[in-house]
Amino acid sequence: MGGRVALVTGASRGIGRACAVALAADGHRVGVCFGHDEQGAAETCEAVTAAGGEALAVRADVCDSAAVDAAFGSVEEAFGRVEVVVANAGITRDGLFLRMDDEQWGAVLRTNLDGAFHTIRRAAPGMLRSRFGRIVAVGSVGGLSGSAGQANYAAAKAGLVGLTRAVARELASRNVTANVVAPGPITTAMTDALSDDRRQAMTSLVPLGRFGTAEEVAAVVAFLCSDAAGYVTGAVVPVDGGLGMGH
Repeated sequence: MGGRVALVTGASRGIGRACAVALAADGHRVGVCFGHDEQGAAETCEAVTAAGGEALAVRADVCDSAAVDAAFGSVEEAFGRVEVVVANAGITRDGLFLRMDDEQWGAVLRTNLDGAFHTIRRAAPGMLRSRFGRIVAVGSVGGLSGSAGQANYAAAKAGLVGLTRAVARELASRNVTANVVAPGPITTAMTDALSDDRRQAMTSLVPLGRFGTAEEVAAVVAFLCSDAAGYVTGAVVPVDGGLGMGH
């Protein structure tokens, strides 16, 4: 299945970087979309090259649809039509609901939900023309079960499920699939900043008794982007060590 072109948002580190590398290992050429961390994007491109793939770093604030359009244009000019998209870009602005201000709420919804909408909307016409497409949105177990101190984040990730399932229904007749991967606690720079007590508390809730890795999430994303997953659409696939079991 080599030769397809993929674009991953939020690809300068963490889960996004791991997804870019996993897709490259499957033979895709990868657009490494980043917002601010140019050095991190360059390191992702190096990792893709080391995996035997080709990568192009493109800067875009996913909140800005024109910037997203330009990023796609650069990747299309270099590699061809984008047929695989991983909408991973996201931020947090945590705070208790009663103290959460409009900026905290809006910033997270704009990046995590509007950004995915801009990305998927830009990708869809090319996929329809190709009569092939793979769309994966990176959600969260918090979007299914809620997360204290993260009303904005949980709302955005829950919104991704509705968005992706609507897209799955609309585009299915053209062989375009759309799915959500819902990670639980994953070892990233974000979780490395947590206190030991907080990490231990989170770990105690996971049946498998540990944090996951970005590579474990990326392996599921890569499968959903593959030809083998052609009959999977509208699904929410947990990668959470059993934390969200039953949701």
